[in-house]
Amino acid sequence: MPQQQKAKGEENSKFQRIALNLQYEGASFCGWQRQLQGLSVQGVLEDAIAELDPYRPINVVAAGRTDAGVHAAGQVAHFDCCGPIPVYRWANALNGRLPQSIRVLDAISRPANWHACYSATYRRYRYTIYNARRPNLFLEPWTWHKYNYRLDEALMKQALEGLLGHHDFSAFQRAGSNRPNAFTTVQDIHLERNGDLLGIEIQATGFLYGMVRLLIGQLVALGEHKFSLSTFERRWKEKRRTEVKESGPAKGLCLLRAGYEDPIFAQIASFDSFPKYELSRSDPPIDPPPIPL
Repeated sequence: MPQQQKAKGEENSKFQRIALNLQYEGASFCGWQRQLQGLSVQGVLEDAIAELDPYRPINVVAAGRTDAGVHAAGQVAHFDCCGPIPVYRWANALNGRLPQSIRVLDAISRPANWHACYSATYRRYRYTIYNARRPNLFLEPWTWHKYNYRLDEALMKQALEGLLGHHDFSAFQRAGSNRPNAFTTVQDIHLERNGDLLGIEIQATGFLYGMVRLLIGQLVALGEHKFSLSTFERRWKEKRRTEVKESGPAKGLCLLRAGYEDPIFAQIASFDSFPKYELSRSDPPIDPPPIPL
C-alpha cells in the first residue's frame, strides 16, 4: 500500500505545460478573469479542464485579461496538467465540454518556464465601428454603431500616429488598475475604412486596464469634430484622465492574437480569424460640423 501511494505521488508531481489557442464570444461572459459573481471565460475553462485532469488544482493563465463583453479571436492561455491525455487530444476534448461561445483552436506542449502572459512580446486588438445612418441587426453584436456623423478617419489617423512608441498612457487607464505605472509601448497602429465600416487595430507590448476602449471613445469624439487634434494630444500627453470621459462599448473590441519570440500556433497566427465585414451598399451619415477652434 505505501508503495502504491508513493507511485501515485510521484505521478502527480510530474506535470506538463499545455498552451491553448482559443476564441470566445465576449457577450456571454463577465470577462476573462474568474469573479465571485458572473460567468468568466477562465472559470468555465478551468472547470472543463478539471473534468479531464482531476489530479491537481487547475489555474489557467491568459496572455490578455479581456474585460466583460470583449471578444477574442486568438487568445493564448496555458495550464499545467499531469493526467494521461496526450496534448494533441486536448482541443477536441475541451470543445466537447465547453459551451459554443468558447472554442479551442489548438493545444501544444510548452516548456515549464514558458508563460502565456510574461513570454508574450505583444497583443493585438481590433475595434470595429459601423458608421452608417441605419442600424444593422447582423453587425450589432460585433460593432459600435455611430450614426450621427460620418467620422473623419483622416483626422483619426493623425491622432493614432502620435501614439506610436513608449509613452505614459495614464489618460487611457480606468480606475482600479494594480499596475505600478502606466507606461507601455505601442508597436503598430492601423485604421482602415471599408465603406461604412472602420477597423482600428492597435498592437502593443501590453495594455492598461480599459485602455483601448477609452482611446476609441476619444478617437470617435475627435472624428465627430467634438474637439481638435491638439485637444486630443494634450489630454493624453498631459495625462488629463478626468477629461477622458468617452469610452467605446466592449462589443466592438476583439483580441486578435498574442505574439511570442518563439512562434507558437504558427499556422493559426498566420491568418486573421476574426472576420472583416463588408457591405455592398453604403449609407453614410452627414458630414461632421467644423472642428472647434
